[in-house]
Amino acid sequence: AVAGIDLEVTAGSLAGLVGPNGAGKTTSLSMMTGLLRPDAGRIVINGHDVWADPVAAKAVIGVVPAEVRLFERLSGEELLEYAGRLRGLSAAQARSRAAQLLDVLDLTGDAKRLVADYSTGMRKKAALGCALIHNPPVLFLDEPLEGVDPISADAIRRLLARLAASGSTVLF
Repeated sequence: AVAGIDLEVTAGSLAGLVGPNGAGKTTSLSMMTGLLRPDAGRIVINGHDVWADPVAAKAVIGVVPAEVRLFERLSGEELLEYAGRLRGLSAAQARSRAAQLLDVLDLTGDAKRLVADYSTGMRKKAALGCALIHNPPVLFLDEPLEGVDPISADAIRRLLARLAASGSTVLF
């Protein structure tokens, strides 16, 4: 489904891959994010070849997969702080950035609740927070609004538009 794909996304844009089921959207995103090795060709993100230099390439991206797997026994606050620590932020930086993102994602009131008790929309927003914790210049999202209530979907759309307007590249 993805044979011969040639895609260039301008920095600071909000772009989407559109097509019917089985068209290769998720496969393409999986290759772009280093989860699936392509049979041929190159994938370059911000000057980093995803397969020749995966550490550098993955350092500049945030990813929200379609099937979000989160640490359910952590609170929302702990989850984002943990994601920040995994991305190399100091404890203080991770705590500060987590608080910022919880506010932007309208999760501050639920920050102490376990992720296991979050709704689908809250989980999507928490996953987005994890993907954004290190302020990546490129963000990949696979079906970010699937199963999300209209209010959360609107909040996510507005956040993605703000990210693109601030110079980040968003591909969904």
